[in-house]
Amino acid sequence: MSEISPKTRPAATLEEKINDRAARVGIIGIGYVGMPTMVAVANGGFIVTGVDVNGVRVDQVNSGESYIVDVSGDVLSGLVQNKKISATVDFSVVKDLDVIIVCVPTPITEHKEPDLSAMNTAIGSVAANMRKGQLVLLQSTSFPGTTEELALPMLQESGLQLGSDFYLAFALERIDPGNPNLQVHNVPKVVGGITLECTRIATLFLATFIKEVVPVSSPRIAEMTKLLENTFRSVNIALMNELSMVCQRMDIDIWEVIDAASTKPVGYMPFYPGPGVGGHCIPVDPFYLSWKAKEYDFYVNFIELAARINDNMPYYTISRIVDILSENGRALKDANLLLLGLTFKENISDTRNSPAVKIMELLENKGAIVAYSDNNVPKMTINDRSLASVELQPEVISEYDAVISLVGHREFDLAMIADHAKLLIDTKNAAGYLGPRANVVRV
Repeated sequence: MSEISPKTRPAATLEEKINDRAARVGIIGIGYVGMPTMVAVANGGFIVTGVDVNGVRVDQVNSGESYIVDVSGDVLSGLVQNKKISATVDFSVVKDLDVIIVCVPTPITEHKEPDLSAMNTAIGSVAANMRKGQLVLLQSTSFPGTTEELALPMLQESGLQLGSDFYLAFALERIDPGNPNLQVHNVPKVVGGITLECTRIATLFLATFIKEVVPVSSPRIAEMTKLLENTFRSVNIALMNELSMVCQRMDIDIWEVIDAASTKPVGYMPFYPGPGVGGHCIPVDPFYLSWKAKEYDFYVNFIELAARINDNMPYYTISRIVDILSENGRALKDANLLLLGLTFKENISDTRNSPAVKIMELLENKGAIVAYSDNNVPKMTINDRSLASVELQPEVISEYDAVISLVGHREFDLAMIADHAKLLIDTKNAAGYLGPRANVVRV
């Protein structure tokens, strides 16, 4: 029998393409989740195309410029130069892809309801350009049922059928921004496909660049897993926030209480109070669950209460700042304040839903004169006012009526700051290691 020529040889199956690293992979949405995913997939041996409506981000990727703290510019540049990664604003590239991963943002509205506009646009664009033999993998966090109830019908509008023409699954993202020890490749990945074959193909693909893949019985299980993880954190943070308010009223040091409780070897997991919760997950995900639960005539009162406590923390923090300033002979109005940190957590550049930004806005609205220092956020617009990060020098620090620590970045030399600040108000116990100081007050 003569050998089949390359021109007449049947096209490889998706499974074969994955095993041979010949599958072309596309990442829809190349932001805080999409870019690290893009790099991880490329490092797994695939050629990856990022697709985004943001032309600036596309140009940055094609120039090898990273805008995400968890992605090294050198790594990205090397992958771009080796033609492993490219980016485009043209969704028609979907027809040339074998695996499509959707990583677009899923925020909430001002009424605390899911905003799926970006996901709807992304899935609609995928459906308009689909062909047979593709795997569509959703990573955007949403309510249980999104994959089956929203994505599947939209994709089938292409005329293609699940199973015979394409595969569909949900794989939750667990990116921990700013944590160099937990990256895409070494964090277990939970995935659930609509059919067993969908799960198998998705698991096969994910296992090529992720050390541990955890298949579950359905997309709803995987979607609910993500909401459980972040609701668990939201509820426990809220508990600590409420206890911190109780302890303040009782003149008890909550931080010492937490340290003492943490000595228990079983049955206790430390969580910490703070000026609020931020980022894309913890302030958002509980409301996705709450919204969906109402469809089943169920009201997650406990979860909603926790979210309300956390949402209130910036306002509570403001009240404590007012009290502390007053105790030190200074009114909030016209007080000259320097805020340390504007991001939603330590050692990143992401300000999404940041309680520090909220606090800055509230302080300014109440008449304070506010500046900030955060090398991760060189420029910021607050209440239509453009600000630049202040360089922390002893003579600069001493000019402010109070320095307020909101985010414990590694860059902050709190010993030096405490040495020169008239007053240091510490909202996250970032300066706790310094021990008692007359000019340091913990919120």
